[in-house]
Amino acid sequence: MASSQLPAEPVIYLVEPFGGSVRRQNPNMPHVFWDDAAVTRGDGVFESILVRAGAPVNLDKHLARFARSAALMGLPEPGREHWTRATEEAVADYCRERGGEAGVAVEAKCTWTLTRGRETTGVPTAWITVRPLPKEVLRQRERGVSVVTTPRGYTVDADVPWMREGAKTLNYALTMAALRWAGEQGADDIIYVDSDTGRVLEGATSSVLMVKKGGRMRTPAPGAGVMAGTTQAAIFERAERAGWKCKAKDIYLSELFKAESVWLVSSTRIAARVKRVDGTKLPAPGNEPEIRQLIESALA
Repeated sequence: MASSQLPAEPVIYLVEPFGGSVRRQNPNMPHVFWDDAAVTRGDGVFESILVRAGAPVNLDKHLARFARSAALMGLPEPGREHWTRATEEAVADYCRERGGEAGVAVEAKCTWTLTRGRETTGVPTAWITVRPLPKEVLRQRERGVSVVTTPRGYTVDADVPWMREGAKTLNYALTMAALRWAGEQGADDIIYVDSDTGRVLEGATSSVLMVKKGGRMRTPAPGAGVMAGTTQAAIFERAERAGWKCKAKDIYLSELFKAESVWLVSSTRIAARVKRVDGTKLPAPGNEPEIRQLIESALA
């Protein structure tokens, strides 16, 4: 049967969080209990990874961020070898069941999830899913996005010790609400800005990348309100080797309108050029093919 005729079901692997076995899970059968902290409190962390040509992309950077998120949330350290092996098995199953083997041009989204687990047992819950990329993600790669800017709606105080800024947590209710609001305004996505200073923070699920004249790339410096991006880091590494001047520093909203181009970059969407900001059209850059090629080569 051709891969296009196969049902778009995810491949799910349950992962023993302390380094035990992994096992395939039927996607039509439940595997999270009613008292799991992911369900009752959104208490856990996750990581999304692009699968390309039958392999996870940027794996080392994702492993490092996953471990950092777990540490910030007081969760068990995800063993690198254990999660790598489980991911390779899940990806191999996904590729094989869609008519290909490792190394073929299969693209998908792999998600790692680690929760605090059941209240009645205290044992963490962990699983891996591999599934097709949403059509909207593919469309935004090709056509770009229109964004609206908005404050986060709350203040991040870096001096509060219990704030787990920098952890990629499961608590995404506010993010989803912001994206729904953007859709109501006729936009595809949002860019968070500091309401007091106009400092650019990040996209809802992406890093902001700004290209300036003179072969310069900028991204908001990681810190309060800005999570370090794995895709952005890979792009900077590749761009610097190609002679670009890359820097993470404060960026302000007014600068976006003067840039050669603005991009939202993330693991599965990869890169979408921002075509409008708050209704103002951004001009198409003459070097767009060069930027796209650079980004693709960074993730090769």
